[in-house]
Amino acid sequence: MPISMYQASVPLFRSLLGGLSGVLEKGAAFAAAKGVDPSVLINDRLAPDMFPLSRQVQIACDMAKGGAARLAGAELPSWEDNETTFADLKARIAKTLAFIDGFTPEQIDGSEAREIVLAMRSGELRFTGQRYLIGFVIPNVSFHCATAYNILRHNGVDVGKRDFLGEF
Repeated sequence: MPISMYQASVPLFRSLLGGLSGVLEKGAAFAAAKGVDPSVLINDRLAPDMFPLSRQVQIACDMAKGGAARLAGAELPSWEDNETTFADLKARIAKTLAFIDGFTPEQIDGSEAREIVLAMRSGELRFTGQRYLIGFVIPNVSFHCATAYNILRHNGVDVGKRDFLGEF
């Protein structure tokens, strides 16, 4: 039996973002236990030309909500990027999970050939729904979740692969 567009998107986003929320929880606990100002972790980045932890979380959430909405042909909400604490970032994830949980399989399944057009600074990107999900959304959500995990791990937060993977 083939996997559906819904099965390949919403459950995966839930898993990745759920794992990210748990990793952030461990980051907050680490900061409290070690007497580290949480903003140091939230504003840290792996390299000077990379986004900080806060932006990694925002982009992971935006990619998941945008992916689900565009595949469903639904309105995409715009959210401010104003999270400055671990609690704010976890709330952003919770809001994203609540949004994507609002979609049913019937809304997303069958979107393989739907035209998806993204307006980028460099011009328009055009995808079929399947190519958008597999070649753009999933890699982006995964990359930004992994980068957020790596920022915290690099700073000494005791997280491992199981934390990244989240609930099965």
